[in-house]
Amino acid sequence: MVLKILKYGEPVLEQPADHVSDFNTPDLKKLVEDMFDTMYAAKGVGLAAPQIGISKRVTVIDISVGEDETKKLVLINPEIVTREGTQVGEEGCLSIPGFREPVTRAHKVTVKAHNEKGETIELSGEELLARAFQHEIDHLNGKLFINHLSALKRDIIRRKIKKMQKAGEWD
Repeated sequence: MVLKILKYGEPVLEQPADHVSDFNTPDLKKLVEDMFDTMYAAKGVGLAAPQIGISKRVTVIDISVGEDETKKLVLINPEIVTREGTQVGEEGCLSIPGFREPVTRAHKVTVKAHNEKGETIELSGEELLARAFQHEIDHLNGKLFINHLSALKRDIIRRKIKKMQKAGEWD
């Protein structure tokens, strides 16, 4: 089921999400399915549970945008264990639609997490996958990609969003 993606300004987006301790449950399975449906409908490569109003440390990632079933990743309670190098690339966010800015991230990261069954997994990614890992884990920590921008760029985006909110164009 496709769910509503919350936009910048919703408090849950800027709060650390709660740790998941119950795995392999029908509720978790449904949440993950709905998150993939929602992410694909929005043409995204990643989605974190807080973006749909659920304060849980759950994220889904698919850098193939639904083209390759083997690229679907579910990360529960993820943590970055190593970072290597740097990359600068344009980043956007499903919760801040219409805004894209260059963001500096690690080029390669290794993440430790749990899968839906509660098994510990460790994954490494470079370039887009590394960027997606970092972006989605930031969401779970209550951090948005605009937090990586200069104060000036961040202020400009916030002012534009406020104008859109007043005009009823940001719901």
